[in-house]
Amino acid sequence: MNMKSFILLPSVFILGLGCATAVAQPYPTKPVRIMVGYSPGGGVDTAARFVAAALSELWGSTVFVENRPGASGAIATEYTANATPDGYTLMLCQIASHAITPARFKKPGYDHIRDFAFPSMIGAVPNVFMVHPSLPTKTLRQYIALAKAHPGKLNFGSSGVGSSPHMSIELLKSMTGINIVHVPYKGAAAALVDVMSGHIESSVGNLAGGPLAAIKAGRVRALGVTSAKRNAKLPEVPTFAEGGVPGYEVSGWYGICTQSRVPQTIIAKLSTDLNRLLGGGALKQRLEDQGIDVTPSTPEQFLAHIKAETEKWTKVVREAGLAGD
Repeated sequence: MNMKSFILLPSVFILGLGCATAVAQPYPTKPVRIMVGYSPGGGVDTAARFVAAALSELWGSTVFVENRPGASGAIATEYTANATPDGYTLMLCQIASHAITPARFKKPGYDHIRDFAFPSMIGAVPNVFMVHPSLPTKTLRQYIALAKAHPGKLNFGSSGVGSSPHMSIELLKSMTGINIVHVPYKGAAAALVDVMSGHIESSVGNLAGGPLAAIKAGRVRALGVTSAKRNAKLPEVPTFAEGGVPGYEVSGWYGICTQSRVPQTIIAKLSTDLNRLLGGGALKQRLEDQGIDVTPSTPEQFLAHIKAETEKWTKVVREAGLAGD
C-alpha cells in the first residue's frame, strides 16, 4: 500500500461512519405535516388535528396539519402524491380522495392506488343531513315529501362536488326521485355556518367536527345519519333507511396515507405507531367522542378497503350519471 492510499483510509472510514449514522437516524428528525384537502373546522380537519397532536406527543416531535382545500380533496391529494417520498408529508386520506374522485374521473391528477402507501385506517363516520330549525320538516320522510311537492326549490350545502356528503345526497336523490339543488363549499364548516344562519335550507357533512356540536346545541335539526345503524353520539337520530329509504347506507372513512415510494421501514413505523395510538387511550376516545368508529388496520387491510370502496362508488357514479372526463 502506498502512502497516499494509507492517508485516504481514515477519511473513507469516517465518511462511511457518517453515512451509517445518517441511515440509522430515527424517524422523525424534523416536523411532519399532515395534508388535509378541506378548510379548517370540518370532520376531516378535526380528525387530522387529533392524530397530529397524538403523534406529536408520542414522537416528541412536531406534527402539524396543512390545509389545501378544493376539488373535494383532490388538490391536496395530488400535492401529496408528488411530494418528496421521505415520510415527512402524510395525508388524511378519505372516501372522496381515494374512492369517489377516482371513480368519477379517468385522470384525477394522481393514481390513488399506485402513488400511495396506506399505513393505517383511522375509522368510519356517517354523514348527517341537517336543516335549519325554521324548516317545517322534523323527519326525513317529511323533507322528502316537501321536496317532491316543490321540485328544485330546496337546496343543500356540502363540502364540495364529489365529496362523500355530496354523493350521499346524490344517492338519496336517485333512490327517492327528489330534485334538490346542490350548493358546493370548500369545506363542511362553511356549509354548516350557512345552514345555521338560514342562508341555505339544509346541509350535509361528516358527523365529526362542527355538526355534532351544532345538533346538540339546537342550532340545526338532524333528520338522519347515512350509516347502516344509528350513531352512539346521536342515538335519537334515525338512519336514512329508517327514515323512509330502505337499503340506503353510506359511511365516510378516514386514514393516514403517504407516498408509495416512502421507505418501508418508515411505513412500518407509521403503521405500528398509529395502531398503538388508535388501539386505546386518549386519541381513540377523542375520535369516538366525535362519532367516529375507530378501526385501525394494517396497510394491506386499508388498501383492500380502498379497492372495495372504489368499486362500490364506480357503480354509484355510473348509475347517477356523475362521471366526468
